[in-house]
Amino acid sequence: MKNKIVVKAVLGGVFALLVSCNTKKDENTVIDLKEIKKQIQAKENEYAATYNAGQLKEIGYYADDAITFYQNRPPIIGKEARYEFLKSDLTDNTNTISFETKEVFVSHDGNMVLEVGYYKVIDSTKTPINTGNYMSYFEKRDGKYVCVRDMSASDGLVE
Repeated sequence: MKNKIVVKAVLGGVFALLVSCNTKKDENTVIDLKEIKKQIQAKENEYAATYNAGQLKEIGYYADDAITFYQNRPPIIGKEARYEFLKSDLTDNTNTISFETKEVFVSHDGNMVLEVGYYKVIDSTKTPINTGNYMSYFEKRDGKYVCVRDMSASDGLVE
């Protein structure tokens, strides 16, 4: 119950941030939602491939100042903390993860994207061992989207 309240509070905050930001639309700005969704899915695919290969130092998904919220643990803040967390997560791990972008919500200027997606973890026999949903908030920095906040919630399928 407590996790649901925390998740709702954070999601509400992210939504309020997106709505309250200066989203004055430039008359010449055209937002292609399909293209942005494709770009975000490509970032998810690259993250999964890099993570599954154990090449943690090469994950370019996150901004240096990103914060990740997982259940039952304090937030992971910054690049080094994220690396240490992922490194411990991969010790003797033969599971693979995949991500599917379900929806994207884009600011009027295209510089901010809120992604809602689905993840699946399978073991070496291709049996799903964990599934769930996630939300990631991206900002465009130096012409590329980077994740600055994200969180996930398991469906409870853990064997």
